[in-house]
Parts: sequence; C-alpha cells; structure tokens
Amino acid sequence: MAAIAAVLCFGCKQEASAPPNIIFILADDLGYGDPGCYGQQLLQTPNIDQLAEEGILFTQHYSGSTVCAPSRSSLMTGQHTGHTPIRGNMGMEPEGQYPLESAAVTIAELLKQAGYTTGAFGKWGLGPVGSEGDPLAQGFDEFYGYNCQSLAHNYYPGHLWHNDRKVILEANRDTLLGDYAPFLIQEKILEFIEKNKNRPFFCYVPNVIPHAELFVSEEYLDEYRGKFLPEKVYKGCDPGCDSYRTGGYGSQAESHAAFAAMVHILDEQVGQIIDKVDELGLSGRTIIVFTSDNGPHLEGGADPDYFDSNGPLQGYKRDLYEGGIRVPMLARWPGTIRAGSRTDHVSAFWDVLPTLADITAATAPENIDGISFLPTLLGETVQVQHEYLYWEFYELGGRRAIRKDQWKAIQYGIRDNPDAPVMLFDVVADPGEEHDLASEHPGLVQEMKQLMLLAHTDSDIFEFR
Repeated sequence: MAAIAAVLCFGCKQEASAPPNIIFILADDLGYGDPGCYGQQLLQTPNIDQLAEEGILFTQHYSGSTVCAPSRSSLMTGQHTGHTPIRGNMGMEPEGQYPLESAAVTIAELLKQAGYTTGAFGKWGLGPVGSEGDPLAQGFDEFYGYNCQSLAHNYYPGHLWHNDRKVILEANRDTLLGDYAPFLIQEKILEFIEKNKNRPFFCYVPNVIPHAELFVSEEYLDEYRGKFLPEKVYKGCDPGCDSYRTGGYGSQAESHAAFAAMVHILDEQVGQIIDKVDELGLSGRTIIVFTSDNGPHLEGGADPDYFDSNGPLQGYKRDLYEGGIRVPMLARWPGTIRAGSRTDHVSAFWDVLPTLADITAATAPENIDGISFLPTLLGETVQVQHEYLYWEFYELGGRRAIRKDQWKAIQYGIRDNPDAPVMLFDVVADPGEEHDLASEHPGLVQEMKQLMLLAHTDSDIFEFR
C-alpha cells in the first residue's frame, strides 16, 4: 500500500492522477553483457544506456525461461515455468506456436480492464491467428508483426500480420530484399504512441532483434564492415533451401559486423521511442522498461564470446546457467524513479504483472508467482523478497534450476534420470558458476531438490517424458 500511495502522491505533482503509460521493450536474445551500461566494450548502445542514466538498472533480473515462447508466457501471465501454460517452444501448422489458453489472464487483459489501450508490435509466439492465444484474444487491441516466432527468424519476410489481416510484403517477393520488417514494425509503434497520447496506453514491444538470422540493410552493415576482425563466415539457408524465408537462417559472410549493426538498430529504435515520448510531453507519465527474453544465442553465425555478450556469466540460450536466464533490465520513469539508481533486488519476468498491477491499481490474479517490485522502483527500503525462483526447460534432456538467496541449484538430464546430479553455486560470490559446491552442502542440495518438486505442476502438453 505504501508503494501505491507513493505513486498516487507522484500523480499529485503531475497535471492529473491518470495512471502512467507503459512501454515494455523486450529484445530478442540480447545478452546480459551486450548493453554498454552492463559493461559492453565493443558495441555502443547510447540510447539503452540513457534508460540506465535516467532510471534504474537491475543487476539480478531473470527472464521467464531460456527460450522464446515460455519466457513470453511467464511474462504475460505472472507465472514461472512450473505453472505458466506455455512451457516450451512448440510449433503449430500452418503458422504459429501452441496457444495460451483462454483462461490465462495476461498483462494486456489486466490493463485493458483498468482502462488502457493495448498494443503489441513485434514477435508474438503464443498462439496462431484466430486461436485462443491470438494477441487479440489475449487483451490486445492492436497487433502488428510476426505471429509465428519461427518466421521471425527472417528479416525480409513474405508477410506480417496486422491484427487478423495478413499483410503481403510485395517488396520481399521471391528473393527481393525491399522491406526490412523491424523498420515496418517500428513505424507502427511510433504511430500507436502518437495516436494514444491523450489516454493511458500499454505498448508491448517484443522486438525481433538481435536474434538470428544476422541480416541488416546495407547502409547499417557498411558502417561496421571490417571493424570486428577476423570475421565469422556463416553458411546458411539461401534461395533453393527448403526453409528459405520460412525459418532458415540466411548465409552471412560478415557475422560480426551484422550483429553489431543489428544492436545499433535495436538501440536506435529504443532512442526513437524515448524521443517520441519526450516530444509528446509524456515522459513524466510514461514508464519505459527494457529487458531481453533470454541469454544470447549461438545460431545463424552469432558469436557471443567474441562480443563478451554475457559479461561475467557462463552459458547461453537454452542453458539454465546464469548466462541463459539472467538478463539486462532497465526502467525509466522521470519524477518517480530516481535517475542513475541501481538495485541488486532478485526479480524475474513473473514479477512484471504484479508490478504493473500495483502501478495501475489493478487487481492481479491470485494464481501468480510474482511479487511486485514497485517498492524497488520507488527507492523504498522495504521490498518483499522471493523465497525462491524456479525454471524448468524441456529440451536437451530436460533441465531445471532454482535460486534461493545466494544459492543456485541446477539439474540437467532429468528426462532420463529424475535423480540426476545437482550442481550448486553461490551466484553472488561466483556469478560465473565456476565452482560447484554441491558436495560441501548436501543438506542444501536436498532442500533445493524438494523445492523443485514443489514448484512443478503437471501439464498435459509440456512434460519431462
């Protein structure tokens, strides 16, 4: 209640007590160490860094999962992967992923009930067009972008979706490279902000960058050509390949330059959103959040080790080591969040729903795992902490992990062996998870295994079998 009162008090200093606009930017496979404000040395991210300078930087924020769909499901529903409906990447024909169920309560539904206009722009991946998981069936008034995350591998697609309408991109017909999808999506984002400037809005921006394929327009690639040698050459799926522009990653002879250019575009688009908010006079009543859906990938020519994309962490996308799930997290809300602040508060994607509910005075569902971190945003000294955070992942033999206080337990290969060895790390003293301490703390290992079992509920679709 103190946190809500503080927000309402802030509203008294503004022209109205209207709830703030919310812009939530979700980068795709951006590593913990990729932004400059997290220690990146080779790439420049001035606009992302501006969010840190003018807001708050989280050092221990975690994604919902280590791959796309379950991470987004966790974000949307406020539930970890032991409970959230979508717990893995599962495609559906002809286009899309296994859908969120109609009973799921999403952030968009919550905010729509609170009077918000809602829009999603980018990559959805939580249900085909027309299904119960369609963004229009999950609380969004408008959607533009890729419904299917597999098709979002390609940056010059044959089509995008605007609500339930398939938008054919004639400029990309056959092998043409006319319309770069991230630019088309960005236009819709800025239009949405402009169109809704006089009423509270929730703008969800699941950006497709910098996930493979590593494709950019020539003007951006040329800026970085020859600057990150030796180059990494990737031979992928070109015209004639069965999955050409339907999920296959195109060849890239200059993977390092292309990745740098893609991060440049991501940062530039963050800057355009900040500038639009400021130009419209909305900065004091708009919270902008920036994060990533999981750790950096190794696909399509990506080379996270070259760019030190994980900083001090080990592991990549699909790992439950810190590098697979600890992600950058920034929030800017001038006049409410103290500029240049930093927090070690341990939080995760499933905390976003209750936090936004707190900010908007909406009522969060009871069956969530999240805890509002609004007190942390407001700089308050009292912040409720998690007893533990939990993840489970169904690929690569089955994996699960749990964090409790400074301790992190990881178990791999559980599909074939539910009693597989448990690794134990002190991720505060050892964020790189280099020293397995399981043999020194057998009692704690047993406690963690019991908590893993308690955190899991059975799913008819996603199971370790």
